[in-house]
Amino acid sequence: MAMSLSSMGIRYAPIVLLLAILSSIAPAHSQVLDQGLQVEPLTASPGDPVRGRAIVVSRQTGLCLLCHNGPFPEERFQGNLAPDLGVSSANLSAAQLRARIVDPSRFNSGTIMPAYYKTEKLNRVAPKWLGQTILSAQEIEDVVAFLVNLNQTHLQ
Repeated sequence: MAMSLSSMGIRYAPIVLLLAILSSIAPAHSQVLDQGLQVEPLTASPGDPVRGRAIVVSRQTGLCLLCHNGPFPEERFQGNLAPDLGVSSANLSAAQLRARIVDPSRFNSGTIMPAYYKTEKLNRVAPKWLGQTILSAQEIEDVVAFLVNLNQTHLQ
C-alpha cells in the first residue's frame, strides 16, 4: 500500500497548521530562566513603582515590612529580621530582584522569606491556597519597579 507524496501532504496538513497556530499564540512573556533564575519580566506591562510601594508597605498584600525595614517614615513597626530594603536591593538588577522575590530559597535554602510567585514544593500551605501564588505576575513587576526606583534614589 504505497502512499503518494500528495496524499501524505494532505494527511499531515492539519497537524502542520495546528502547530503553526500554536506557535503563534504562545505567551509573549513566558518565564525565561537563566540557571534556574527568573530573568525576564513576568508580564508584557511594565511595573508601576507607585503600586509596588503600596504592595511593599501593605500589611495585607506584600507583608514585606513584617521582616524588612526601609525608607518608609510613615510606617511604624518595621521589621528587623531581614535586611533594609534600601540597602539590600541597592546593588541588584531588576532580574536579580525579580528572582529573589519569585523564589528566595534559590539563594538561601534556609530563608524564612516566602516565595511570592511559586506554587510547587512549598511547606504547610492551607488547602484554600494550594496552587496559588502570593502575588500576581503584575504585582511582582510592580514591586521590582519600586525596588529598582528605590535603588536609583539611593544611589543619588
